[in-house]
Amino acid sequence: MRVYRPESGKLVQREEAVPEPQRGEVLVRVRATSLNYRDLLILDGDHFTAGPGSLIPVSDAAGEVAAVGEGVTRFAKGDRVINAFHSNWIAGRLPDALVGYGNGQDGWLAEYRAVGEHALVALPDSLSYEQGATLPCAAVTAWTSLNGGTPLRPGEVVLTLGTGGVSLFALQLAKQHGARVVATTSSPEKAAKLTELGADVVIDYTATPEWGKAVLDATGGRGADRIVEVGGPGTFAQSLVAAGTHHADIALVGFVGAGGAPVDFMDLFRSGATVRKIWVGSREDTEDLVRWLAVRPLEPVVDSVFPFGDAVAAFERFRSRRNLGKVVVSVA
Repeated sequence: MRVYRPESGKLVQREEAVPEPQRGEVLVRVRATSLNYRDLLILDGDHFTAGPGSLIPVSDAAGEVAAVGEGVTRFAKGDRVINAFHSNWIAGRLPDALVGYGNGQDGWLAEYRAVGEHALVALPDSLSYEQGATLPCAAVTAWTSLNGGTPLRPGEVVLTLGTGGVSLFALQLAKQHGARVVATTSSPEKAAKLTELGADVVIDYTATPEWGKAVLDATGGRGADRIVEVGGPGTFAQSLVAAGTHHADIALVGFVGAGGAPVDFMDLFRSGATVRKIWVGSREDTEDLVRWLAVRPLEPVVDSVFPFGDAVAAFERFRSRRNLGKVVVSVA
C-alpha cells in the first residue's frame, strides 16, 4: 500500500505492507482524508511535541471496512466509517492522557489503516467519503463549541472568526439551531461566501481592527452569546470586547492568529464570560454530530480535492491560507 511519512520536514511517499487487523481491530480502506492546522504544526515540529518523527500524518479520514479482526462486533466488512479524532476518548470528561494521530500514533494519510473498533463511527450514506473526511476534527470542534457547555438556544448570537474549517462548520450548525451569526473575515470574496452560508452580519477585520466594538454595535450593545474563538492571542482581546457584559460563552479552540493586544483583566472581569477549552471532542460527541447531520444535513464547504499522489500539493494549498473551506485528499 502507499503511505506518506515525513523525512526531514518533507512528506515522502512509500510502499508498505497492508496491516493485518488484530483482535478488536478494524482494517479501514481509506477513501479520503482532510487537512487541519494541527497537521501543519506537527509537520513543522510545533504541536506540543519535538516533531512528527516518522509517523504517518493527518488526523481525519473516511473509508470503508475492508476486514475485521477477531471479536469485532461494532462493524462489518463493507461498512462506511469515519474515525473519531481521539482514538481513546469514548465519552465523558477529557482523559488525562491522549494519543494523537500524527504525533503519538500513525495517522491516516495511507491507503489502509488498522485501528481499534472503538475508534470509529459509522458514516451516513448521505455523505460522500470526501465530505465525511471533513468531520472528525473541524466539524466536531464546532459542534462541541456550540453544545459542549449549555446547548445553543434559538435566537442567541454566535460570533465566528474567519473562514477556517471550524468557523465555517460553526456558522452552518448555528444557523441550523436558529441562531443569529456574526462573522469576521478579511476579503469581499470570503464575506460573500459567509453571507451565502447564512451569516447575518459580516465584519471585515482588516478594515475594522476594533471589530469587537463592531459586534456590540451590530447587536444593539448586547454582544455575542457564543464566541467560537479560533485565533487565540491574535483575537482574544477583541473577542472579550465582543462578549459584552452578559456572561457570554467563549469556546477557546485554537491559536491561528498571531500578535494581538494583551488581555485586559478588567475586560475579562466585566464580561463575566465563561471560557471553555475545546479539545475537539469524544467519540460520543462525534456520534451526536453524525446523528444530527442525519436529520439536519448540511454540505461541508470543500475548497479543493487532491488525488493521493498529489498530497504534497494539498499541504501546500493548505499552507498558503488561500483556501476557503476544507482541503481534501482523495485516496480512492
